Amino acid sequence: MSTLKEEQERDVILDSINEGVFTVGPDWRITAFNRAAERITGISRREALGNACCDVFHASICEKGCALRQTFETGRPVVNAMAHIVNNQGLRVPIRISTAILKNKQGTIIGGVETFQDLSRIEQLQKELESRYTFEDIVGRSSAMMQVFKIVPQIAESSSTVLIEGASGTGKELFARAIHNLSPRRDKRFVAVNCAALPDTLLESELFGHKAGAFTDAKRDKPGRFELADGGTIFLDEIGDISPLMQTRLLRVLQDHTIEPLGAVRSRPVDIRVVAATNRNLADLVRGGQFRQDLYYRIRVIHMVLPSLKERREDIPLLIDHLVRKFNRLQGKDIAGVSDDVVARLMFYDFPGNVRELENIIEQAFVLCRNSVITLAHLPPEFRPQIAAAGENLGPMSLRNLEKQVITQTLHHHRGNRKMAARDLGIDVATLYRKINAHGIEVPDTDGRGRRR
Repeated sequence: MSTLKEEQERDVILDSINEGVFTVGPDWRITAFNRAAERITGISRREALGNACCDVFHASICEKGCALRQTFETGRPVVNAMAHIVNNQGLRVPIRISTAILKNKQGTIIGGVETFQDLSRIEQLQKELESRYTFEDIVGRSSAMMQVFKIVPQIAESSSTVLIEGASGTGKELFARAIHNLSPRRDKRFVAVNCAALPDTLLESELFGHKAGAFTDAKRDKPGRFELADGGTIFLDEIGDISPLMQTRLLRVLQDHTIEPLGAVRSRPVDIRVVAATNRNLADLVRGGQFRQDLYYRIRVIHMVLPSLKERREDIPLLIDHLVRKFNRLQGKDIAGVSDDVVARLMFYDFPGNVRELENIIEQAFVLCRNSVITLAHLPPEFRPQIAAAGENLGPMSLRNLEKQVITQTLHHHRGNRKMAARDLGIDVATLYRKINAHGIEVPDTDGRGRRR
């Protein structure tokens, strides 16, 4: 048996290691748990010691592929196995694992040791570099977003052309990538093109490619984006900004499933799925003669409309938490979150730039914040009360007042319908009634179904 002094010395050594380390005895109960393990799992040493390791980690390999059990059975260490655990906040954390057997001075096996490294930051950086996203990367639990989430897997299963409409910053490309990554085409390329970023001549070459000699600087053949996306998905962003000539060429691709590079003498077939997006109302452009009606119906086989952030304000706290975790990983910081008055201020801002604007606000706050909590002082100037417009009440708001305003707005949005309001707020109707009474909220005279209370 080790002495108390030996255990204290061991803990000091283990706490100096940057990777998570824990040891188990023959009964699989944890006998040591270092500071890095506490940080990664969110579980304190006191809570972990004496408990079975599978109850602490909830790892993806605990049931069938336990690395430590494999080491016990074979006598060989496991090096750099990949897995994920679920931390105390219910979040999935990717980790890299190595294991070894522990023996005493007599060579008798007395347990095992496992080290694990948090790969969250690496995974996020890889996503940023590769621009690969899954359905899990889209954050929201409002009724507006749940309606969209419900149809995305069904859309992904088909091969039909999709038109995504929504204001700038609502995440159109994220949804396009999710559709691709959930589809049978997931193993082929997802190719994105911003149609508004290039003039006609360059866009034509970019989309369709060109043959050597097609124009002065065409020294060799260049494949276009349609050819690169063959077998996969092409995402045409800001399609409402393309010229009538490009509309005609695009219509032919959708009709015939063929492309003809600049300078080519014959066309070639392509197997692609088209997902188009715009922040404009294409139906209005068609009525105004700015967009071809036949092309409009070709790309609008499946129609998705993404809600603006002000239409799903209840998602703002969730998005803030998501962005805080994201920038903690990317910037190597350990910011706990934002203050209550920051949440209140952002909840009642209209966000013309939508989620992208919220992301920029949180990123700026990360640059300025030197403490563990983001406050109003870290937000852009227009959010700070000391420089607000004269007479504008932008002072801090308590969470109680914030809850009252959110409930009031939701009730008025549903014209007093308690059931619909409770659904949007994510609470049951009985809880809503209690909160209405507790806050002294005046509800509309009707119940939302055309009847008076």
